Parts: sequence; structure tokens; C-alpha cells
Amino acid sequence: MNVSPLDLRQQKFKTVFRGLAPVEVASFLAAVADDYEQALREADRLRQDVAHLEVVVRGHQEQEKSLQNTLVTAQRLSEEIKAGAEENALRVVREAESRSALLLDKSQARVEDIQRDIDGLKLKRRDVEASVEATIQALRNTLEFVREQDARDRDEKLLTYRPRPAEPKAKAG
Repeated sequence: MNVSPLDLRQQKFKTVFRGLAPVEVASFLAAVADDYEQALREADRLRQDVAHLEVVVRGHQEQEKSLQNTLVTAQRLSEEIKAGAEENALRVVREAESRSALLLDKSQARVEDIQRDIDGLKLKRRDVEASVEATIQALRNTLEFVREQDARDRDEKLLTYRPRPAEPKAKAG
């Protein structure tokens, strides 16, 4: 049986001899009706709050699912980016190692070329030094020959121009 606050207010009882005091019963029923009406209002308000909170909870649950999906997507994307970066880093390292090896080979070849050039220049230097020494020796020999020749020519000229011993002069008489 559902009793409303209005039912409580309008309820009438029969009066009997030695019955209850009608004013007290009416007053009590009015107080009970007020409390019951307030309880119904509170229950209705609470039902509305619960309905509102259920909507909010559903919204939060949807947000949570969305955030979880976003997080999963972000984690997957992060892993893909990380894997891509690792692959890219490995590729860059391989390329750098390859370039480094190529540069090292070129540098080594260049060092060998330069060493050959240095060895060739050292040989040329020895040849030039020997040639210069031979030229110097030839010039010394020529100078010595010229000096000896000059000395002979001087000696010959000295001999040619030397006064001859004086012949005895005839005495004039």
C-alpha cells in the first residue's frame, strides 16, 4: 500500500468512546506527513543526483576509455618512433662507418702516394747532390788546371822577360 503525504493529511478516523484525542492524532499525522513528504522529496532529489552522477560517471568512463585508447595509441606510436629512430641511428652509424672506412682507405692510399713521392724526391736529391758534387769537383779540377796553366804561363813570361846577364862590354880605348 502506497501512502502519500496527502493521504496522511486527509486521513479521518472514527471517533469512539474512549478513543484517541483527535487533535493529537491529526497533529501527529500532519507531522508524519511533513516528514514523509520531505523524505520523498529527498529521495527524489537523491534519485536525480544519482541519475546525474551516473551520466557524469558514464562520461568519465568514456573519457577513461578514450584516454586508455589514446595512451595505447601513444605507446604504440612511441614504440614505432623509437624503433624507427633506432633503425635510422643504425643506418646512420653504418653509413658513417662506411664513409669512415672509405676515407681511411683514401687517406692510407694518399699517405702511400706521398711516401712514394718523398722517396722519389730523396733519390732525386741524392742524384742532384752527386751531380753538384761532380760539377764542383770538375770546377775545382778546371780551376786547378787554370791556376797551373797561369802559373806556367807566368813562369814562361818571366823567363822570357828576364834580363840576360850582361855581356862583357868591350873597353874602349
